Amino acid sequence: MSSAPAQPALAFPAWPHAGAEEREGLLRALDQEGWWRNGGSEVDCFEREFAALHGAPHAVATTNGTHALELALSVLGVGPGDEVVVPAFTFIASSLAVQRLGAVPVPADVHPDTYCIDVEATAQLITPRTKAVMPVHMAGQVADLDALADLAGATGVAVLQDAAHAHAARWQGRRMGEFGSMAAFSFQNGKLMTAGEGGALLLPDGESHRQAYLRHGCGRPPGDRVYAHLTQGSNYRMNEFSAAVLRAQLTRVEAQIAVREQRSRQLAAALARIPGVVPQGRDERCDVKSHYMAMMRLPGVTAERRTALVDALNGHGIPAFVGFPPVYRTTGYWQGPYSGGAEEIGKRCPVAEEIGGDCVWLHHRVLLADAATVDRLAEVLAEAVARI
Repeated sequence: MSSAPAQPALAFPAWPHAGAEEREGLLRALDQEGWWRNGGSEVDCFEREFAALHGAPHAVATTNGTHALELALSVLGVGPGDEVVVPAFTFIASSLAVQRLGAVPVPADVHPDTYCIDVEATAQLITPRTKAVMPVHMAGQVADLDALADLAGATGVAVLQDAAHAHAARWQGRRMGEFGSMAAFSFQNGKLMTAGEGGALLLPDGESHRQAYLRHGCGRPPGDRVYAHLTQGSNYRMNEFSAAVLRAQLTRVEAQIAVREQRSRQLAAALARIPGVVPQGRDERCDVKSHYMAMMRLPGVTAERRTALVDALNGHGIPAFVGFPPVYRTTGYWQGPYSGGAEEIGKRCPVAEEIGGDCVWLHHRVLLADAATVDRLAEVLAEAVARI
């Protein structure tokens, strides 16, 4: 008897998404007198528009999200001998940015439901050397900014939001630029807004904006013609073409997030019915979750089975990936300043240890598909989980 024909691969909207707006923006930038931020207007306009979307007084556009974090840490005065508490479960850029300034990233455990930094665990790690706490809004789920504000008020430690996944997200109705802290964003190719690469930093006041502007352009003030390098810094400037593309992306990000919100709740409900699958939870105080990823755990899965599942999903056209390892379980982490050993850190971060070994995530473009495709995705995932 012949076998049943293979099912066709699922089709999801392409990412990045580009339309006439991006093409018009690129031509607009091309026709300017200059293609860098000091010779054109696209970066200036994008900074104002991005800040306005997030309720921030100011923004500085950067070359990428990692540089936005480095720039923010520099503005906070972080340097050698200082410590910055970071989530143990995050993309390694969060800890690398700290190490690039010669400071020590101190990994804290994360919440088992939201995968965001555990504020109680963080409080136990504050020392006289702690300069900042860097919550990551994992997959667009905003970290507990209320508890972090209380911690900052009690200790004097700054909060720096790693908002690389949290474009247009809200916490109890407040946007990411309305908390009096800096927030760093990424526009890398897979992000919710993209120009291939890029980043931005929201600033809460005029002085932090002045410092960020100086430091992102080799210490030079606006309009400088005499090489007046007023402070340390680097070249983190965004170019005009990237800004033009991002201005177009900005016009549709909120509508796309609204679609992702509907599909995410649909998908999470379906995943929760699959034996052995636990979708990322949600703190409902995050009243706009931007859904950078659809994340889930498979408790007890082996590394081989997890890889086999991801391979099977990709074979069906589903963009699936294994989760991040804890930052201290990477080789690169130990090539910068650090404190303690991997096993010591692992003992205080049991949740990150588990999630780093059993998490799988799907790219956010699956949440831009129609409802029927999302239902079929859940069916395929259930079948794949049952086979591994």
